[in-house]
Amino acid sequence: MSNRIDRRFSSLADQQRAALIPFITAGDPEPGWTVAIMHSLVKAGADVLELGVPFSDPAADGPVIQAASERAIAQGVSLCTVLGIVREFREQDPDTPVVLMGYLNPIERYGHADFARDASSAGVDGILMVDCPPEEMVHLRGELDDHGIYPICLVAPTTTPERMSSIASQARGYIYYVSFKGITGANRLEQANLEKPVSELRAHCDLPLAVGFGIKGPESAAAVAGLADGVVIGSALIEQLAGSATGQQACDRASDFLAPIREAMDNSRL
Repeated sequence: MSNRIDRRFSSLADQQRAALIPFITAGDPEPGWTVAIMHSLVKAGADVLELGVPFSDPAADGPVIQAASERAIAQGVSLCTVLGIVREFREQDPDTPVVLMGYLNPIERYGHADFARDASSAGVDGILMVDCPPEEMVHLRGELDDHGIYPICLVAPTTTPERMSSIASQARGYIYYVSFKGITGANRLEQANLEKPVSELRAHCDLPLAVGFGIKGPESAAAVAGLADGVVIGSALIEQLAGSATGQQACDRASDFLAPIREAMDNSRL
């Protein structure tokens, strides 16, 4: 069974374009602005949206995303709120894939069966949980499969070839390759350091490969677009949104930030 993620990557492959995958934290800077920001990102060239579920202990995230989670939680944003945001987004956009990114605890508290049912009903296409390797997803995986929600899996620079094969056999949609060891928002990406691991990963996996961590703007995004099937950018975008005085300003900042990245990525493949 295919879902929006498959269809979007297939369409992009036909066009010889890489997917632009922005990440924002649901509810930040203001919960009432998130849907409009999502639409602005799509208009500016986003192909897939990663929507962060605020969590009180985001161990894999750097200070920028941690602060965004704290701001959202302080305004009462929960997993239930996030599903409501996706449902509202779907009223105007039935096509753009939405992947929830976060941690296992909120889903455990929500309940596996209830979450899979409600997420599917809201229009969620995939989930990526940074603290839940495939082996730990045994019970939840059945519920996700029943509702057509894809588990998006992470591969890191320290992942062995054997482990790559194991992860690839269980992943759906796309593989998220973490470009370096560390937390989100840290360091800067070096294209030369990506060529070997991306090549090795392709030997073990037929799924599209998206690369995240360390991508700051048009130049680094274009470099990754020449190697991978998707480019994930999060902390740099959230920094742009922080401090917005109005929802319109946040939307304008999102568009102004993303549009040149989309252009640079497309030009890199000409």
